[in-house]
Amino acid sequence: MPQETTYLELSEEGGGAHKFYETVVDGSELTVRYGRIGDQGQVKTSSFADNAKARAAAAKKIGEKVRKGYAPAVPGVRQKRAVSRRQIVSTRSTARTAPVLWRYHSGAPAFGIFVDDQHCMVGNEHGMITTLGHDAQVLSQVRLPDGVKCIVADDAWIYAGCDDGNVYDLSGKVPRVAYAIAPEIDIYWLDIHDGVLGVSDAGGGISAVDHEDEFLWRRPGRGSSAWMVRCDDDAIYHGHSAGVTGFDWRTGQELWNTRTGSVLFGWQERDHVFAGTGTRQVVRLTKRGQADLTYHCDAPVFSCAATENGRYVFAGDNHSSIYCFDEAGNRLWKLGTGCGSAYSMQYHDERLYVVTTGGYLACIDASEPAIRAAESGSVPQVVDVKAPPRMPATAPSTTVEVVNHTDGGIVVQCVEVRGQLRIQVISDGFHRDWSVQFPKGIREPGARYLVTEVRESGRGGFYRAYGDIRRLR
Repeated sequence: MPQETTYLELSEEGGGAHKFYETVVDGSELTVRYGRIGDQGQVKTSSFADNAKARAAAAKKIGEKVRKGYAPAVPGVRQKRAVSRRQIVSTRSTARTAPVLWRYHSGAPAFGIFVDDQHCMVGNEHGMITTLGHDAQVLSQVRLPDGVKCIVADDAWIYAGCDDGNVYDLSGKVPRVAYAIAPEIDIYWLDIHDGVLGVSDAGGGISAVDHEDEFLWRRPGRGSSAWMVRCDDDAIYHGHSAGVTGFDWRTGQELWNTRTGSVLFGWQERDHVFAGTGTRQVVRLTKRGQADLTYHCDAPVFSCAATENGRYVFAGDNHSSIYCFDEAGNRLWKLGTGCGSAYSMQYHDERLYVVTTGGYLACIDASEPAIRAAESGSVPQVVDVKAPPRMPATAPSTTVEVVNHTDGGIVVQCVEVRGQLRIQVISDGFHRDWSVQFPKGIREPGARYLVTEVRESGRGGFYRAYGDIRRLR
């Protein structure tokens, strides 16, 4: 029996949608491939009782896409659109060198950074994410299909935003797509809080996506090139070319808008958000939108960070310098990184971690004695860290290990609810009517899975799968 292939595209002018959708029926199997035109895309294969049921399922999916504006096309005729890359306008700092303890060269300019008590992570424009211990040992590597824009944490979960339009959950043994953002959205930055994802994009737009990977709302925003998004219990804070805007995370209602210089990065603490701007300032705003303090730098600010409650505020400019200010806004010091301008930064335990235009993850000793010594010209010998030879990089997967036991985990099942596939817990002691945040790419109707843990969301009402996922036979 020959394969039956249907290939559709939706391509809009002016930077709108540019995506494809393909179905292949082979016997009783249906394979769906979708994504941005020119990319390999995501692939999912489902099995049915017979060829007729597989063809019917394909026809249903094709019909849904046609109603959304997709049309038959020939693969390869339309070309891939370029993904926005941040322009590197970086020069060497004229300040004394910072006390860099160690640095790891990732191989390409790097935006993504994440640091916690256990490890440090860097993600670069080639899609490589490397995890190191605080002792500067390379622990593991993950390779995503396209450039990594950012790495963020939400409680115990760690996510990476990728230029292929997807957000990957890095919490298990293999990366899995947690959120499939619309292919026409060119992700610039993202943040996540209790399963609700905020996405800022190249066009200056802002979107909120819920735990089931469905849009709560989308707004065009007030500016362009939106490099800042931060989320908390109450709001989503959006930084763009015209300033910072606060939105209600549930409804998308604009709460306030404050003009600053063009925002190139954002940070938040409990009571404030910080916007690094192209006008050589970090602006501190209350979470009601009042700009109450300004930190002055000598060049456009690529990145910023703060210690808890803003006791110290850090900034990185496009001249490879980093700054430290006290909570009153006084500049305490300015030093050079020696390895490029800091695209992103994070402070942890008296150390400032930066990822740079040169592709480095650098660990800087930000303690007072080390800074005083650096200002007088005395810095430690930098340790250049290298990955072990032939370290395998784990790639995203839709393959699930199959087991025939339920030991050491929680059993969940995939069910159809009002035409949507949902995951519900069937182990004892859980709400049976709550859905579980779970990768869409591996959901199969009727299938049961064993997950390491299921945790209640902070706001309640749904669970979140954590750790490894295996399919029950």
